[in-house]
Amino acid sequence: MLRGAVGGFIAIAAAAVFTTLEPRVGGWHAILFALVALVALATAAVRQDRGAPGLLKIGPDSLTVWNRRGALLCQGRIAGCSQWSGRLLMLVLVGDDGRSYPLLLAADALPDGVFRELAVLGRCGAGARL
Repeated sequence: MLRGAVGGFIAIAAAAVFTTLEPRVGGWHAILFALVALVALATAAVRQDRGAPGLLKIGPDSLTVWNRRGALLCQGRIAGCSQWSGRLLMLVLVGDDGRSYPLLLAADALPDGVFRELAVLGRCGAGARL
């Protein structure tokens, strides 16, 4: 349902580009600009969707994240954590190569127990005292 909403918003944005530019530059040029906006926004939406986490494996000292196609997105120990009112969790994973990978997780995208476990692991990994 979210993908459909994003597609609808992209179509509305392309129509807005056409409607705004058509009186100023003419119909054909406005269509060209609207198509460019459509392609750019659709490409960004596809990249965002492919980069979304699909599977999490919580280990004793690390977290592994795969996308929905089974490709490894990131793996490492939890080095940082921020939580906003039990609805949103931001984790920072540090891989073996020293790179940090931010991971943003919504509470409604995970089962309650998993979200709480990740929040506790994040606070412990970030050095917070419980």
